[in-house]
Amino acid sequence: MNKDEFWQIIEAVHDESDGNMDRKCELLKNRLLKLKDQDLRDFIRHFDSADAFAYTWPLWGAAYVMHGGCSDDSFSDFRATLISLGRKIYEAALADPESLANLDFEYDEDLCYEGFQYVKYDVAEEKLGDIPDRDIPFPDEPSGEEWDEENVDNLYPLLAAKYSVIDSENSATASKKPWWKFW
Repeated sequence: MNKDEFWQIIEAVHDESDGNMDRKCELLKNRLLKLKDQDLRDFIRHFDSADAFAYTWPLWGAAYVMHGGCSDDSFSDFRATLISLGRKIYEAALADPESLANLDFEYDEDLCYEGFQYVKYDVAEEKLGDIPDRDIPFPDEPSGEEWDEENVDNLYPLLAAKYSVIDSENSATASKKPWWKFW
């Protein structure tokens, strides 16, 4: 399986799911179960490579603004969710994290959905009896320039405008709560 075939599977699952992450996981599992063993290994390798490539400070900053804070675990979930959206959105976000302002995440769970990244490993254990070793080690640190939590909103004005709530009495203080946390 090459990279284009990997993305075809991801995009087909996304399109068939109507954006529902639980459904995406179910659809991905069904597709992966039908793959030949080597194709499954290749799928895992491509997924892991996409995940490692997205381990960047700029993307983490965008996730931080969108999520109202973002731990390492949440950022892992965010990257998997980003991959689940397909190649075009993934590559656009890597090139310009502000492109994510064009997307609508209905709920916080849709933004940092925990689970999509584990489907491939569940299928590997079922089909192969084990999870294949990584071909490429995961980076120790994100790539790119690190940001400061105090100023991260300034780096992503479109995302901040969409996801941050500003305290109008004290405009110097931006709440890190996304809009859905106020409902």
